[in-house]
Amino acid sequence: MGDDRELDSMDVKNPERRRLLGLMAGTAIAAPVLGLGAIASAEKAAPPPAGAGKNAPPPAAAPGTMGQKEYTLPPLPYAYEALDGYLSAEILHLHHDVHHAAYVKGLNTAAAGLADARKKGDFAQIKALERAMEFNGSGHVLHSLYWNSMSPQGGGQPTGVLKTAIEASFGSVDAFRGQFAAAAKAAEASAWGVLAYEPLGDRLVVVAAENHQNMGFQGVQPLLCCDVWEHAYYLRYKADRASYVDRFFDVINWGSAEQRLRAVRPA
Repeated sequence: MGDDRELDSMDVKNPERRRLLGLMAGTAIAAPVLGLGAIASAEKAAPPPAGAGKNAPPPAAAPGTMGQKEYTLPPLPYAYEALDGYLSAEILHLHHDVHHAAYVKGLNTAAAGLADARKKGDFAQIKALERAMEFNGSGHVLHSLYWNSMSPQGGGQPTGVLKTAIEASFGSVDAFRGQFAAAAKAAEASAWGVLAYEPLGDRLVVVAAENHQNMGFQGVQPLLCCDVWEHAYYLRYKADRASYVDRFFDVINWGSAEQRLRAVRPA
């Protein structure tokens, strides 16, 4: 279980797809993809409400350091065992310290590789690097969001502007829960269920992101997400993705999602 390819083998049955994902895991760089870059700025916009997680976002980089910063694995905002009623400490350890860390390592490796390619003027591998950038970049950002989409003090009902937005967009909180759960359960193979803000229509939407990068709705701003790659739940739930998704609402971090909504939606 030393790298992300071995751990994700349960997710990827097709040998060619497994080979491509292996390439992606080792050679990508991170970038704001499909509007996901707003997550970091959203976390800087306001102090977190109760239950939004303990980890503070990193300070903004000075302009002179742009492009020089290494990607780092964000700490979990809670202890490994904090979600034990939902996910075991073993699952969180493997998922965060091995899977997510592999994306971060790949981003830094590729950033150095791309710098070397620019220096030499050799872009023979640009197609693979671009595809890998989307995969690993989106994977890093979505995992960072996923940890803060859950909280030991989570669950219950949304409040404030998030509750108002959910009711305006979906009709009711229960209707949203039904649509989100159905989308996450039905997402093909390795994917994510995502609640996002769509600025053109000024509404919330539910989207399924296949792999990491295939969001399917350009320009949306993710507010919270549920990882439905098998490595996220298989050690506890086996093939019962439905139970894993249903129980996500027991730990859902509404406060963190509301913070992001306030940051990305014009007042």
